Amino acid sequence: MSVADLSSLSTAELAGRIAILRDNIRQITEQAASQSGAADEERNADRIARQTDELDNLLKEQERRGGGR
Repeated sequence: MSVADLSSLSTAELAGRIAILRDNIRQITEQAASQSGAADEERNADRIARQTDELDNLLKEQERRGGGR
């Protein structure tokens, strides 16, 4: 979802997406801890980076709206 599209989300939808992304990052981290191998590490690092980027964008939108933590 692009940054421009984030403004169309309701406050509840934004909070829900933030919760989902945090859980996704937690799950990927747990999976990474149980896997080994350079290919697995690279794939998990890429997944975490993408999820973190999206989470950062959502948190910025939440802050812009004055709804920080």
